[in-house]
Amino acid sequence: MTETVTSRLNDVDIEAVGGLVQAIRDDASKAKTTWAAHVKWKGAFASEARVRSFEPSQSDEPAALGGGDSAPNPVEQLLSALGNCLAVGYAANATVAGIELEDVRIDLKGDIDLAVFLGLAVGHAGFDSISATVTIDSDAPRDQLEALHATVLESSPVGHTIRNAVPVDISLA
Repeated sequence: MTETVTSRLNDVDIEAVGGLVQAIRDDASKAKTTWAAHVKWKGAFASEARVRSFEPSQSDEPAALGGGDSAPNPVEQLLSALGNCLAVGYAANATVAGIELEDVRIDLKGDIDLAVFLGLAVGHAGFDSISATVTIDSDAPRDQLEALHATVLESSPVGHTIRNAVPVDISLA
């Protein structure tokens, strides 16, 4: 009888991920990557971001902030980026751990005081806090899901970027 080897779990290509892991083990320099986005202002509060060869993603402010409300605003996109990064982390790490996921949902919210953004006060212009609630549907035992959750929190690039001071250099050309 021939044994069937499963090459996908959680719709993740296990061989591709394993190949990347092995390539980095063989040559640590392959772990160092650079990512880029190119943003163009479209008028008013609208802009678009181009990433690799994908269609541009749009950005705009809600009407209450003077925008056209035609797309998510940058702070909503930041919350989305965190949620998407966490989702990737759950899928990747669950797959490595052999945990089958039925569904993962992440609800995020953050608090911002607009006074600084509007020039009415001096202080912190960004989120005062961000919270996320993760719901995982899986037959895995609770202790495995808690271990998965801890692993994802420790390994999320966007989560680490938001939680830790990261040098940001913004220069005028």
